[in-house]
Parts: sequence; structure tokens; C-alpha cells
Amino acid sequence: MRIALEAAQAAAARGETPVGAVVVDPASGEVIAIGANSPIGSHDPTAHAEIVALRAAAAKLGNYRLTGLTLVVTLEPCAMCAGAISHARIARLVFGAEDVKGGAVVNGARFFDQPTCHSRPRVEGGVLARESSALLKAFFRERRSR
Repeated sequence: MRIALEAAQAAAARGETPVGAVVVDPASGEVIAIGANSPIGSHDPTAHAEIVALRAAAAKLGNYRLTGLTLVVTLEPCAMCAGAISHARIARLVFGAEDVKGGAVVNGARFFDQPTCHSRPRVEGGVLARESSALLKAFFRERRSR
């Protein structure tokens, strides 16, 4: 999660919403890929941190299936990202702060609880939630003060 928080801080420095994600192989502890929010800079509405990290991991491994891997992200994934996590066959999802408004894992649509969900990762929320939440709050507080 610390690596994901660093990626989130880098996103904030670029003016992007501070969300970071890391794909990890739990068997070896190897960091496969790191992603940070970049929809503004990339002109891509799908460039959420999770999607960026999943794409990089799939490219590195040469496989769109990321079976057995863990995705760590600073904010509860939205419905789009939850769908991508399911399609990638991520085994475990770890997230920091809950997103009451836009989240789709423990809030909102609860994507992985739906009968049409292809693959359900084990989910652990609240990891370094205070740090993740504080980063987001500081970012938006600063944006509002402009």
C-alpha cells in the first residue's frame, strides 16, 4: 500500500486525482506493475489507477489473465475498475479508503456480489485508509481553494 500511496502522490503532483495502484505477485512479493490516475493527462476516461496497473501487468506478463495476483489500490474501485478486476481474474483486492459515492465494492453496486460477476477476488478494505483518505481530502481542499 505504501507504493500505491507514492503513486497516488505522484498523480496529485500532476493534477490528477490522487489514486495509486500496484499489482503484486504474492508468491514472490514481486511488484509486477504500478499505476496512478491519469485520465486528464492521457485524455482517457478509463485511465484510472487500477486500469493503468492492470494494463501494465498484462503487458509485462504477456497475458490478459492475472490469475493469482493481488491488486492494491488506495481507493475503493468504481464499477468500471471492479469489472476489469473481475475480467483479469485478480485473486485478491486490497484497498485503502472507502468511496461512498463512487465505489462499487463495499458501497454502491457491490459489483463482486452480483450473480453476473465472472470472477470474485478476496477483498480486504481499510488498509492505510486514513492515509489514503487524507491524501484525497487534502487534494480536493487545495483544488477548492483556488
